[in-house]
Amino acid sequence: MPAQPPQPLPFDAVLTDLDGVIRFYDMSEMEAMERDAGLPHGSTAEIAFAPETDLPLMLGHTGKEEWVEAIARGLADRVPYERGHALGTALAGAAFSADATVVDLLRRARAHLHVALVTNATPWLDDDLAELGIADLAHTVVGSADVGVVKPDRRIYEIALERAGVPAERCLFVDDRKENVDAAVALGMVGLHYTGPDDLREALAPVLGRD
Repeated sequence: MPAQPPQPLPFDAVLTDLDGVIRFYDMSEMEAMERDAGLPHGSTAEIAFAPETDLPLMLGHTGKEEWVEAIARGLADRVPYERGHALGTALAGAAFSADATVVDLLRRARAHLHVALVTNATPWLDDDLAELGIADLAHTVVGSADVGVVKPDRRIYEIALERAGVPAERCLFVDDRKENVDAAVALGMVGLHYTGPDDLREALAPVLGRD
């Protein structure tokens, strides 16, 4: 019998978040500093990632030092400014790494699909991608600080779709935050609320089966 033609791909692009899907941070140094300062676990992150502190950075309106200073000011009622500044510096400089399994899945998918990063990210995103060794992982990169809009605002998804050149209904969107996935689904994309590499492996199975 003649070979059966391959089934059509379920989508033509995968749009994925960076942090919480590909990149993960080592916060152990900062957490040790918090303990030494007598602060409850998570105190620095609570200040650092509060919208009033984090959003200007993600929109590209401020830089790293301004962010660190904002963290120090936010902690000033609990620790001296100098210690708060040191905590902010430790957070801003925390080591990070890429999940090798996820990177491999996306590299394999790249041979068949358009791969895009769509991430709420700092102005130094390109440097971070280079440090992670994944500067060439995605065909397109949409960082919030570059485009001036953050997820889950629909405009960042529309920018990503335009750059990918793929209609929403032909895209898989991957993110560890449900509100970001819900916003993508509202635009017609297939959504994957990411909890681990197996989620991505299953979603990409029809694609990776062509390797």
